[in-house]
Amino acid sequence: MAVTAAEQLLEHLISWAILLFEYVGVIVIIVAGVRGVWYYVHRDPLTRLSLAKGLSLGLEFKLGSEILRTVIVREFKEIGLVGAIILLRAALTVLIHWEIKNEEQAAVESSKQ
Repeated sequence: MAVTAAEQLLEHLISWAILLFEYVGVIVIIVAGVRGVWYYVHRDPLTRLSLAKGLSLGLEFKLGSEILRTVIVREFKEIGLVGAIILLRAALTVLIHWEIKNEEQAAVESSKQ
């Protein structure tokens, strides 16, 4: 099957976008982790909230890269693997957002006291 120049360009562009999203996600997670350690050492009461928000943002970039990866998948076996990764990262994102909501509520309640 012949691959057109447009298909090659699209595949090349998507590969670079996936790489960019992966790197940005990793950098965001690293920065959030370092900030989390900094806040923990300084006993900031919002350490968990800050860390959860950073992890959530990093996972969103990683999830975006996996969604882009579905565009260039060629075999059904790969689709299953990418789909499982997407489901896992989506579940992690939902859990982290739930944690953020709970931490924000706790912060509001503690500030009222």
